[in-house]
This record gives sequence, structure tokens and C-alpha cells, in this order.
Amino acid sequence: MLRRRGLMAAPFVPLISRVGAAQSAFPDRPVRIVVGFTPGGATDIAVRAIAPKMGELLGQSIIVENRAGAGGNIAMEAVVRAPADGHTLLLGTIGTLVINPITTRMGFDPVEELAPVGIAVEAFNILVIPADRPWRGVDELLAAARAAPGRLSWGYSGIGTTGHLAGSLLDRMAGIDTIGVSYRGGAPLATDLLAGRIDYAFSTAPPALPHVAAGRLRALAVPTAARAALLPLVPTVAEGGVAGFDVQSWYAVLAPRGTPAAAIARLNAALRGALTDPDTAATLARNGLEPMPGPPEALARGWAEERAKWQPVIRAMGLRAE
Repeated sequence: MLRRRGLMAAPFVPLISRVGAAQSAFPDRPVRIVVGFTPGGATDIAVRAIAPKMGELLGQSIIVENRAGAGGNIAMEAVVRAPADGHTLLLGTIGTLVINPITTRMGFDPVEELAPVGIAVEAFNILVIPADRPWRGVDELLAAARAAPGRLSWGYSGIGTTGHLAGSLLDRMAGIDTIGVSYRGGAPLATDLLAGRIDYAFSTAPPALPHVAAGRLRALAVPTAARAALLPLVPTVAEGGVAGFDVQSWYAVLAPRGTPAAAIARLNAALRGALTDPDTAATLARNGLEPMPGPPEALARGWAEERAKWQPVIRAMGLRAE
């Protein structure tokens, strides 16, 4: 988790006017942020909360473009191939930036071909089940899985997402045999979960929280090392009997490699200004998303540390492209 490893950057200092003077022509048209998942999921909710204030600070509108598929790789490649002028950005995730390069086949290297703009938010997943399932805790879910090997099914919103990693890691650490089902985003995953077509999921918080509040889904646990502030009564997976279980999610903004430094600086200033805006921060908090304003260097460091942490784990788990 980026915050736990001390990667929070120095306090935000407004840079818009200073950088704007250095590069008054940027941006000279709307800025596009490409999201690799369907509307209604956590990534989409995060960027649409941030975009209005960020656009206001840039003096241009922000267009959010959803390009779902291949666990976010289609969107990532679209940004990699875009002109490096700062007008096309990616909302990247730990899945697309860290996990996908190991589990899927790519024709590009995100580390070499994307430039950090800044960390946007931290998110958390929730282990949720349909309300009609009988389990009241992780221990009961695991007992059911052990009693019927290969029968219980769980969903995840694309190869390499934290939901995919958490579900696979639970199989490995708890010694259970289950069926993973891939979806194109958090919204279609929630639809099948609510209909009872799958038994559980490590869903991102935004699409799951309203259904948990309404009693349509039951929150069994969070996969992080500590309980989530938004759900203080929901235990961790580790508390449910799987010691050491910890999967954290984060989203970040990146540009094509070669984007001018002045454009990166202005984009970062606008991103940080949006994240520190009280209304934006409140919207994010309601959806279980924590603003993480910081400079590009904080994202670069965090990205490197996440790769070092997860690459050996993912290889040991044997996750590969489907």
C-alpha cells in the first residue's frame, strides 16, 4: 500500500499559475483521460469525481473515455500510442501497471512507455456475497469451499485487477479450490453477484457499497491489513483466519512517455488541486476512495516498490493470461 510505505508527498503547493506562465499554450484543447473499465466501476467513479475540478484548474474540459477490455490493456495501449503532448492521459491501476505485465502478453512495456503524472486515490475491495448465501464470516465461506471443491464461483473485473489477485491469493493461502469468472468491469460483476450467479467477489468499494447498505449484498471482510474506516465493523480477511492476507488497490494518472515536463507539471498541479478540493474529496470518500495528492516522483517510487512486492508473489501463484 503506497501510504503505508511512506510515499505520501509534500503538502500541495499551487503551481498552476507558475507552470501556466512557462507553457501558456498547454492545454489548448480538451484533455482526455482513458479508463480501462466499463462505466459504473471504481476507476470510472474515481476519475469522474476528479475530472470537473481538474478541468476547471486547467481551463479545459476533461473527457473521460471508457475503453474496456483485456483487463485494462486496451486503454493502456491507446495511451501509449497517443501523441506525447499531455492531452491524452491514462487512469492506471495496480492491476494494469504492475500485475498485467506479468500475467498477460503485451507489445509494450508500461514502465518504459508511460510517464507518471501523479497518484490519484487509494481504494479498497470488499469480500461480498449475495444476501441469500448463508455464510456469516470468512471462516464459514472457506468451510463451504472445502466441503465442495471446485463448486463455489467468484468474480473479478478483468485479468490482473486487485479483485483477481485477491481471489487467486485466497485460493492459494487458504488451500481452497474454486472457479474464477472474469468480467469487463465492476458494474457487470455486481449484476451477476446480485443475481446469485456467482457466490462471492472481492469487489471494488464504489459499486458494492450501495448494495451492502441496502442489504442486497453482505460484506464478509476487507482484504487489507487493517479494517476500512468506511466499514469499521467489517473484519479483515486475516481476522477471518487467513493470516497475512493483504491486497490494497490504488489508481494513478499517467501520460505517454516523452510528454513535456512542463505539461506533466501542470497536469500534476491540476490533479493535486482537484484531490485537495473539499467537495471532490467528500465525493471520493463517500465511495471508499482516499485522495493521495503528490508529485510524479511519489508515483514513480510507489510503482517501483509495488512491482518489487508483487512480481514474485504473482509468479509463485502461476497467474497467466487467460
